[in-house]
Amino acid sequence: MESLQHHFLIAMPNLKDPFFAGSVTYVCEHNDEGAMGLVINIPIDMPLHELLEQLEMAPKEAPEELDKPVLQGGPVAADRGFVLHTPVAGFSSSQMLADNLMITTSPDVLETLGTEQAPERYLVVLGYAGWTPGQLEQELTENSWLTIPADTALIFDTPLANRWHQAIARLGIDARHLSSQVGHA
Repeated sequence: MESLQHHFLIAMPNLKDPFFAGSVTYVCEHNDEGAMGLVINIPIDMPLHELLEQLEMAPKEAPEELDKPVLQGGPVAADRGFVLHTPVAGFSSSQMLADNLMITTSPDVLETLGTEQAPERYLVVLGYAGWTPGQLEQELTENSWLTIPADTALIFDTPLANRWHQAIARLGIDARHLSSQVGHA
């Protein structure tokens, strides 16, 4: 199977797993060793400024942009943070995912949020989704997911509540016509 790195996984209505129902997952890595992704549309009940306060990294004057929610990235390592962001050099533990998207796992990026040194656009995510070798491919054959190439407009410009519907619409599908029944020809 071709790599799904830098693609979205769009949960089908039949996917009832509580972590993934109605989700859109950005695939950060997909190879022979498995896959890793971040759910980009399910908020947790914590604004970013509260997380930064808990970590003692909040700027003295918290700007309005820090009121946005922290996202639930998946069921694995829910205490581990990831920041998906537009490219900025200088953070340790940063990796380019695409020309216009990076992921950073080090705390130095958190210290910049709410300041002029912050990435122009970013999401803060706790936890991640992981698949063992062949697991994601099996889920795709079971019609658990639809896939589309990733687009930073969906990550950064689309409201959280609209991301699943917008992702489906990019396939030319009306979400109301999706069936929760699985069938194979």
